[in-house]
Amino acid sequence: MQRLIPVLKKDNVELELIMLIRTILAASKEISFRVSQGALAGVLGSTLDENIQGEVQKKLDVIANQLLKDMLLDDDSVRAIASEEEDFVVAGTPNAPYIVAFDPLDGSSNVDINGQIGTIFTIYKARDDVADDSDEQFSQSGNQQLCAGYVLYGASTLLVMTTGGPTRCFTLDLTHGGYLLTDSSCKIPLKTKEFAVNLANYRYWSEREQFYFDEILFQNEEHAGSSMRWNAAMVGDMHRIICRGGIFLYPADSRKASRNGKIRLLYEANPLAMLVENSGGRATSLGQKILDIQPESLHQRVPVALGSKEQVDEYNKVTLKL
Repeated sequence: MQRLIPVLKKDNVELELIMLIRTILAASKEISFRVSQGALAGVLGSTLDENIQGEVQKKLDVIANQLLKDMLLDDDSVRAIASEEEDFVVAGTPNAPYIVAFDPLDGSSNVDINGQIGTIFTIYKARDDVADDSDEQFSQSGNQQLCAGYVLYGASTLLVMTTGGPTRCFTLDLTHGGYLLTDSSCKIPLKTKEFAVNLANYRYWSEREQFYFDEILFQNEEHAGSSMRWNAAMVGDMHRIICRGGIFLYPADSRKASRNGKIRLLYEANPLAMLVENSGGRATSLGQKILDIQPESLHQRVPVALGSKEQVDEYNKVTLKL
């Protein structure tokens, strides 16, 4: 099996970007160890604080965020970082070439039950026309990403990443401490009979959203036998879809906090959209390609439909009358 660095070199990734990816993955290995220790390391349970999203922070949220923050700000190739757990952009090394955004621990509600969780990250070129700590550093559409990936902490620790070419999967080798290539080109099937959505929100959806489930998924013979798979961790649900197809949905709904959906554009939707698109899938928000969306704010939320092309197209056709 090939190690990560030789694979990136064969993909003609710049050495400085490779070193930055190594920094992110060094933090991921430490997070993976803390996750594996669970209650033994005293990392379970919640803090008394809320993050910028208004969500109660888990202890491991704070630990993972601090690990990534410290290691990235110590890397002289990083000009600024943005995190789900940080209110504002944090400046790093002046005139450095890259900026990094991340969700340090997606699905942290699963921590206490030993469920799937993960780290999502994205790397962009830094902008020279705005201040290092300006939100405008990250006012770049997803198609400008240089690298996107996630690390899934499960039975094994997996890295799924693209630097503009194929979406590749690597597995952390605990014996040698490195990530080894285990799938050189992930391919999402055009259509399957699986979907991931939080059906507890059904009563808050629009009539068209409800119609899609009532008349298409649950009544149409073509979809007979469709199965819902829901982890309450987007990174886990998306990994299943990247591996074997399906559709992940998080629509907007009538509640004030969810009128623009729940998924954050910068450090969730964009990196996962790049991974999906580079696996042959489709990633949209209200019918628009997610990677084409021009961000309006640092923690902007968007409704999403990602996964197998035919399923995403059908969903958009039904719910948006395209």
